[in-house]
Amino acid sequence: MGSLVLLDLMGGVALLLWGLHMVHSGVLRAFGPDLRRLLAKALNNRFTAFAAGIGPSQAATIEVRGRKTGRKVSFPVVVVPYEGDRYLVAMLGDKTNWVRNVRADSHAVLLQRTRANVSLVEDFSGNRAAILRRYLELAAGARPFFPIDRRAPLGDFERIVKDYPVFRVAPAS
Repeated sequence: MGSLVLLDLMGGVALLLWGLHMVHSGVLRAFGPDLRRLLAKALNNRFTAFAAGIGPSQAATIEVRGRKTGRKVSFPVVVVPYEGDRYLVAMLGDKTNWVRNVRADSHAVLLQRTRANVSLVEDFSGNRAAILRRYLELAAGARPFFPIDRRAPLGDFERIVKDYPVFRVAPAS
């Protein structure tokens, strides 16, 4: 029975990542904003169950204010523990809405078993390559969005670090 639950969780994560890719890659633009919004909401709702404690311990949801609308927007993420801090990685790069929203206002709510008000601080340290590699170790569903293997040397990660924003989760200011 445990293996069936694991397969369902893995299928749910795969479906979630596919749907997010479709939403954020522009493929669904032809279908109009209502369908995109409906798909994103359905996928986010499924992932919220993971963040609430059903599923991988790194699964979480962030809530940020939309930079244009001011409305609360929820988005699934994987929290990466690294050297005593926690990080979020934008697997789809700079152009994702949550990255643009966080750059406009760093305040967020992180739902990872509990709700916590946090600040997301973009990380420009020399640790980003190691954080990206750790991210790919934890976030199997994100691997297709990266041009290198999770076991690649750190130098290969250094070459792509500029393409994937990294944010440190800090206490709310």
